[in-house]
Amino acid sequence: MQNRITHLFGIKYPIIQAGMVWASGWRLASAVSNTGGLGLIGAGSMYPEVLQEHIQKCKLATEKPFGVNIPMLYPDIDKIIDIIIELGVKIVFTSAGNPKTWTTHLKQNGITVVHVVSSLKFALKAQEAGVDAIVAEGFEAGGHNGRDETTTLTLIPTVKEKIDIPIIAAGGIATGQAMLATMILGADGVQIGSRFVASNEASSHERFKQQVVKASEGDTHLTLKELAPVRLLKNKFYNDVQNAYAQGATVERLKELLGRARAKRGMFEGDLEEGELEIGQVSALIHEIKPASEIVLDIMKEFGEAIDGVEKFN
Repeated sequence: MQNRITHLFGIKYPIIQAGMVWASGWRLASAVSNTGGLGLIGAGSMYPEVLQEHIQKCKLATEKPFGVNIPMLYPDIDKIIDIIIELGVKIVFTSAGNPKTWTTHLKQNGITVVHVVSSLKFALKAQEAGVDAIVAEGFEAGGHNGRDETTTLTLIPTVKEKIDIPIIAAGGIATGQAMLATMILGADGVQIGSRFVASNEASSHERFKQQVVKASEGDTHLTLKELAPVRLLKNKFYNDVQNAYAQGATVERLKELLGRARAKRGMFEGDLEEGELEIGQVSALIHEIKPASEIVLDIMKEFGEAIDGVEKFN
């Protein structure tokens, strides 16, 4: 299929694999890109020299388009930007910051820029900053999230009503049926994270992947809104946070409890008790770990079947 998103990125399917910390290395990004989607390397968990290595390996593993996701709060973002430009990356997704800061510089270097937002307010700011497209992410999504708790079902048509540039839906999408639903609401494509965590190529720890597969409805929760809202699986660390809230914890106490490298500890090192296990609500629909290529093709098959099902009502 061809639409504004496939034309923008030069891809076959309007499926973008999210650039997730500790999960989205070159193996996952290249596998998705080789299958016809757009793979993203997640720079948020990489030192500059590590990102450089992943970009170089991804370029060797695929001749198809791929990109890099950059959380704009990254401390060495200037070095990250320099590496991306130097190595000729053509697509950048920015998040967690002001899109005005780097969009012009990136576009002047021939890079397509997409910014992740969680509200209409920030979607309008991103469009004003000159980005080529936006990811509108509902609060069902895993990892760091918006404070407004706007669902994808509500966010997409709200943004579509006011935005002219292409819209990529994210949050709670792991099937072709969900992909069709968001596109009917106004999205031009989808960004999928949690489903690709449970893939063979994801760099996240096998124990974390297995926890995702085991997850049921209600096993994730959005918390730590005083710091940076994050959706994660309930475990000992989550319970410690809830106990701290019950005791009237201050922001300083929450920061102390969170500490450093919680996400790495859980998602990359596989500590299922003390780690931060970031994943979306849609984990309840993920039942097996499989190759990323199969995930992409399964979603597109389901998408086609969903269209056929809708047409039967005509």
